[in-house]
Amino acid sequence: MRNFSLLLLGLATATTAAAQQPTATNSEYRAAARKINDLVHTKLDVRFDYAKRYLYGKEWVTLKPHGYATDSLRLDAKGMDIKAVALMQGNTPQPLKYGYDQQQLAIKLGRAVPVGEAYTIYIEYTAKPDELKTKGSAAITEAKGLYFINPDSTEKGKPVQIWTQGESESNSAWFPTIDKPNQKSTSEISMTVPAKYVTLSNGKLVGQAPAGAGLRTDTWKLDEPHAPYLFMMAVGDFRITKDAWRGKEVSYYLEPQYAAQTRQIFGKTPRMLEYFSQLLGVDYPWNKYAQVVVREYVAGAMENTTASLFGDQAQGTARELLDWEYAGVEREIAHELFHQWFGDYVTAESWSNLTMNESFANFSEVLWAEHEYGSDAAEAQGDLSLRKYFRNPANYAKPLARYQYADKEDMFDAVSYEKGGNILNMLRYHLGQEVFFRGLQRYLKQNAFGTGEPHQLRLALEEVSGQDLNWFFDQWYYRAGHPIVAIDYQWDATRKQQAVIVHQTQAGTPYVLPLNVDIYAGGRTQRYPATLRHAVDTLYFPAATKPDLVNVDAEKVLVWQKKDNKPLAEYAYQYRHAPRYLDRREALSAAKAQLTDPTAQKILVAGLADKSPALRGMAIELLDLKNAALRKAAVPALAKLAATDSSVKTQAVALTALGTLQDKRYTKLFSKALESKSYQVQGAALRGLLALDARQALARATAFEADHKGPLTVAMVDVYGKAGGAAQWPLIVAKFDAGSPQNRFDMLPGLAELVGRLDDPTALSQGISRIKDMAVRYKQFGIHTRLIELLRQIEQHQATRPTAAQASELVKQAVKEIESAT
Repeated sequence: MRNFSLLLLGLATATTAAAQQPTATNSEYRAAARKINDLVHTKLDVRFDYAKRYLYGKEWVTLKPHGYATDSLRLDAKGMDIKAVALMQGNTPQPLKYGYDQQQLAIKLGRAVPVGEAYTIYIEYTAKPDELKTKGSAAITEAKGLYFINPDSTEKGKPVQIWTQGESESNSAWFPTIDKPNQKSTSEISMTVPAKYVTLSNGKLVGQAPAGAGLRTDTWKLDEPHAPYLFMMAVGDFRITKDAWRGKEVSYYLEPQYAAQTRQIFGKTPRMLEYFSQLLGVDYPWNKYAQVVVREYVAGAMENTTASLFGDQAQGTARELLDWEYAGVEREIAHELFHQWFGDYVTAESWSNLTMNESFANFSEVLWAEHEYGSDAAEAQGDLSLRKYFRNPANYAKPLARYQYADKEDMFDAVSYEKGGNILNMLRYHLGQEVFFRGLQRYLKQNAFGTGEPHQLRLALEEVSGQDLNWFFDQWYYRAGHPIVAIDYQWDATRKQQAVIVHQTQAGTPYVLPLNVDIYAGGRTQRYPATLRHAVDTLYFPAATKPDLVNVDAEKVLVWQKKDNKPLAEYAYQYRHAPRYLDRREALSAAKAQLTDPTAQKILVAGLADKSPALRGMAIELLDLKNAALRKAAVPALAKLAATDSSVKTQAVALTALGTLQDKRYTKLFSKALESKSYQVQGAALRGLLALDARQALARATAFEADHKGPLTVAMVDVYGKAGGAAQWPLIVAKFDAGSPQNRFDMLPGLAELVGRLDDPTALSQGISRIKDMAVRYKQFGIHTRLIELLRQIEQHQATRPTAAQASELVKQAVKEIESAT
């Protein structure tokens, strides 16, 4: 699973450190679920009641007692009406006694079934997901398993769809099962649906048959076992585009209006299948691979076996795709595909071991970037992940393999994903590429169609490498936190020796840290391997002359926080001569802290021409354009980037920087940029124009009303907030309501500014209620504090207007609701 909403909300600048503290921990040991009965095969026959939002199901579930004979069976079944429970005697159902508490179905088998003997239970039931009293989480915002989207067709422009979301244990809301990750079952799912719709499920489509007036039954079958949370269904008006890989079907299901962009979005999938199959030494293990995009998805994307499901961020118009970056959908595609090996083929034994699923999928984002775009792109993606982990100090208290937690949903965090992915990359560098991937091959083959945990990964890597790796797993998988280091340097001219002093300042036992140190001197580079083991380690290297640069952790793979106390001149040398993306990024970061230093300014100006668009953008954002010397040196390059950079994101960042100057010389540049096909570039240009000529910006904004998305829509709301009026309010409300969570956050300042200037009681109520709703919904992220401030600003702006009393009362009530929300 990829949690898209958390990535977005993590960018909300109003999130406070206090709000990022962990929820109450639970000291109870979270064991893997005890296996009394093993799932063997699950056969489902379902049909849907769109009006009631019900599923009517028949199930034949085959099981075997695991370790001991048993006379009972307990199945997870959430919020259902159970109509019948029977033991199948051949083709004849024999009714059984059972008890049901709306969470679990306890069945008496009537006799003790010996170990290894298969038996089949028949269940007839009604699933009512919309009536469930379930609570979602930060990672997965709802947990009702089965979702009806616009089933009565009342929402114009929204398709009618059905889809499922099983992780972590929500599929038991639409079929009875043992809803634990250490269970595996083959599957056969028959869906009776309106004949105008297409369906998708696990495995191959093995049958289609008419099922009465306007209906059709589709049957999907998967002959290899997979975990219950990976079962899936999707029903809707999807346009199917088909590819192939080594004779297996590869297909993409999108809404018809986005079908023209299908191959641009998903077309690299066959090459990903080939690359990952070769890299892992295990061919893609399933009989097909499909990807489907749905509306109102409750997370980012999900790796259902053979059929990954994506939220609607994964489909867009041709113009929207111009603004897409690798870190968006292409990364998600790689992430979910890699799960087909790590998560589906071999599944985490328990949620405590989620790292065996999600860390690998996160790691695959770096692998595909490296393969497709080169080392700079790979390091940029890995660094983006690692900085997300470091951004929240609450992460530092959590080990990667975590056997104590308050709720299983807590496992879906930046430790299991981002920190874990970087730990795997670190291990790859330590063992070497070839040995590391031979170890992954051994792990996959030894645990095929089963489950795994970090101990099994360690043993597989030890077998192929011949190395003991307990030290690595003990400190990185079973210990919370990471090294925090300070690095100092001393060159001894008499001894012709360079000393590197590394202090580990974190609490607890020092980490064992193998690394490489590169010494740059006299136009040559020499690499030295070393290992840190103590609270203070002093490393000595021969150096006939004072080095131009000492580069510790030369591959830039260690998961640590470091204070590197080398002079800015060495960072400047590092920017020019060290080979890696992260070398250059470190130099730019060092320059940020010393912006008045001419050397720092030279580093930033050099960064404007960096080969990496990410670093060009970073250099722009670090510029202090109030500094006259830096402004004079940087502005010509900025204007060029704003006009012609190959990256639309870099163009947009450059336009934004120029906009802060409020210099009428750039009016023509902003006007020209408004002709771009990129919404991102247009949005930045419109904001720049707004600062110079609000009247012209308003005229240009209204001209975009027929075609605007994302960043351009947000910029239009900003313009309307400052220069618009009542005529623009209906559009703002409509676009706000239709926007993604991040777009709605970004629109709030413009929306609030306009609300503060209007004398319309209806608009006042609509605006305040939307801000209040956002604050309540995302209160867990700390965003509510900033939104309460925004409400107070509306109240202040309304203080002298005819609607002042109403504004004051509405704000008072909204703040009360926000503060009382849990």
